[in-house]
Amino acid sequence: MFSAQTYVDRRKGLREQLDTGLILLLGNNDVGMNYIGNTFRYRQDSNFLYYVGIDHTGMATIIDLDEGTETLFGNDFSIDDIVWMGPQPTTAELGAKAGLSETKPLSELEAAVKKAKSAGRKVHYLPPYRHDNMIKLHQWLDIPFSDLKAQASEELIKGVVAQRSYKSDEEIVEMEKAVATTGAMHIAAMKVAKEGQTEANLTGIVHGIAVSMGGELSYPVILTKDGQTLHNHYHGNILKKGEMVLGDFGAETGMHYAGDITRTFPVGKKFTSKQKDIYQIVLDCEVDSIKACKPGVTYQEIHLNAAKMLAEGLKSLGLMNGNMDDAVAAGAHALFFPHGLGHMIGLDVHDMEDLGEDYVGYSDTVKRSDQFGTAYLRLGRELESGFVLTVEPGIYFIPELIEQWSAEGKFKEFINYDKVIANKGFGGVRIEDNVLITDNGPRILGPPIPKTIDEVEAIRRG
Repeated sequence: MFSAQTYVDRRKGLREQLDTGLILLLGNNDVGMNYIGNTFRYRQDSNFLYYVGIDHTGMATIIDLDEGTETLFGNDFSIDDIVWMGPQPTTAELGAKAGLSETKPLSELEAAVKKAKSAGRKVHYLPPYRHDNMIKLHQWLDIPFSDLKAQASEELIKGVVAQRSYKSDEEIVEMEKAVATTGAMHIAAMKVAKEGQTEANLTGIVHGIAVSMGGELSYPVILTKDGQTLHNHYHGNILKKGEMVLGDFGAETGMHYAGDITRTFPVGKKFTSKQKDIYQIVLDCEVDSIKACKPGVTYQEIHLNAAKMLAEGLKSLGLMNGNMDDAVAAGAHALFFPHGLGHMIGLDVHDMEDLGEDYVGYSDTVKRSDQFGTAYLRLGRELESGFVLTVEPGIYFIPELIEQWSAEGKFKEFINYDKVIANKGFGGVRIEDNVLITDNGPRILGPPIPKTIDEVEAIRRG
């Protein structure tokens, strides 16, 4: 945990953004994996971590905006619990670490919420994503399950986004740790990958490094020779010379701040000529896009410039034709680049995604596109100092999408389908870094992680 004062100040800042009622912050509980006593790895709710910091199951906090009180709800461990789990801090001891002096048993939480509701007071809650918390909100507030997300407090959502979007110095320290571990994971994969090895073997190695550094994975590992599948979590393939490995994975620190890095490297010791051509286009685009990340520039604009740069590179290889400004405006580039350039990152790898992407990534002046590809851009708003985001351009040859667009003759004035079809088995290349926006320009977090062709090939040669 950070200092108690950090959490006191965060809650004070939140209270100042809302007028009246109760703010209900529900922590997460254990969830049974195949029966109740065998649970999934526990992960506390990120908003609870941000405002309370307590990384324990079975906790909740009420902030009473009218009475000015803050109460932590939880249960102390019994001797039976301690026999199995060892000595545990009391709720009062945990509350003190978060600057919460008033604590009550968890059994009193329901009555407190129902009392506020019956008095006609507003109960502010965030959109729930865990079903046990959905059940509680449904029972306590008498809201149909189908309406729970829609009736979440927009004031509270906006208040949380207004705070969590800007990373403090102590948060940046944690994020640097996350990226440093993530970098070690990627370098290890580059060093040990070899022909005949399974993707699963590499996945186990990188996962082990995350755990050995006192944390965990910040999201399920994407490590695949089928880089054209954007979120490929299948690890059953055997690596063959002439293929590439796309690794998109990251570590989460013990305080749950996330790293999210992607690197692509050859199974052999060197990239092939064709692989080099595509890789260099993506790398140049990534470097150029990072340089463009400055306060006052919209990320939507940077995304569209990246799309044009990728398209120009593909045109130079004879894969696209015509005017690339027109091609990007029409959406033809999305055959090769069907996702957004990046997203916010912090306590969540897609930071605050549970609150609603449009609240986090867009604004009154910057709206989400409905065009295929660009519609997947999670962050489009004007960048501000203190934001941390990912920059991750890519080029992919997705056989199913190529076949569909080719059969439809889609964007045939911009796409050279004969050449594209000849490259259907290429796979994909993505390169990603985590970037802090500052008044003095962008800063890539963590120690450098090899990404130039020479750097990657040097590691592959051992």
